[in-house]
Amino acid sequence: MDNRETIIQTTIALIEEKGEELDTITVREIAKKAGVGLGLVNYHFGNKDKLIDLCVERIINRIVEQFQGIREKTEGFTPFEKLEYLGNMTFDFLFEHYAVSRISVLADMENPKPDDNTHRTYAAYLPLVAACCPDWDEPTVKRKTFCLISVMQQSFLRYETTSTTFDMDLSQKENRRAWHKQILHDILEVA
Repeated sequence: MDNRETIIQTTIALIEEKGEELDTITVREIAKKAGVGLGLVNYHFGNKDKLIDLCVERIINRIVEQFQGIREKTEGFTPFEKLEYLGNMTFDFLFEHYAVSRISVLADMENPKPDDNTHRTYAAYLPLVAACCPDWDEPTVKRKTFCLISVMQQSFLRYETTSTTFDMDLSQKENRRAWHKQILHDILEVA
């Protein structure tokens, strides 16, 4: 493994170790644990924030790839139940890994890329939305899927405001599940 990859893997391990305390990670700590000089971290990544963003993207990529394996876990579910299951998984991950998820969502909004985590999540949801509403044409499915992902991201990023507005504490798993189910019913226009 080259120095750049060693720095990335070390930083990912630190992110996973420190959880919500990402601001406590220092370049000095990364360099020491990676066994490289301090200047090498800045040489490869420019600054700590860019390195953290890259590592968060990799962490989220692993999670999004797990979404692809949802088919095995939801064998026998209706399309709506599969979509609900995936949404609950997504919301649970977002809230259980708040700092990492916030960085990922905001990075995608600030600097959208064709294959960023938001787009990959959208791609995982798209066939499930299509299966739930087979009468919809492709543009409608795409718009509704986009709306679903956008509402989920906003509900997460603004969960305190959303919780207050709708009198529902989204930091509580059962409330997130009820909220997500209602969002699905509203966007998919099902009873």
